[in-house]
Amino acid sequence: MPRYDYFCPGNGRTVEARHGMSETLHTWGQLCELSGLQPGDTPLDAPVERRLNAPLPITGRGRGETGARSDEPCGPACCCFRE
Repeated sequence: MPRYDYFCPGNGRTVEARHGMSETLHTWGQLCELSGLQPGDTPLDAPVERRLNAPLPITGRGRGETGARSDEPCGPACCCFRE
């Protein structure tokens, strides 16, 4: 299942949640229930905003014979490249 980041403007927290692509969370209460968090002082009906996650690069470079990723960057056009 994909992972999504949700931001709650009411408490300034960003929380990662896993759910199906067709599902969207709208409130802090939904996010807490799905992720197992205690809501704290934030109202359960406080709105949350889904944030975009940067995709992980999928390339053949930087992989050994076992297919495990190494710490080498993919190249200058990739988000994992550091100068």
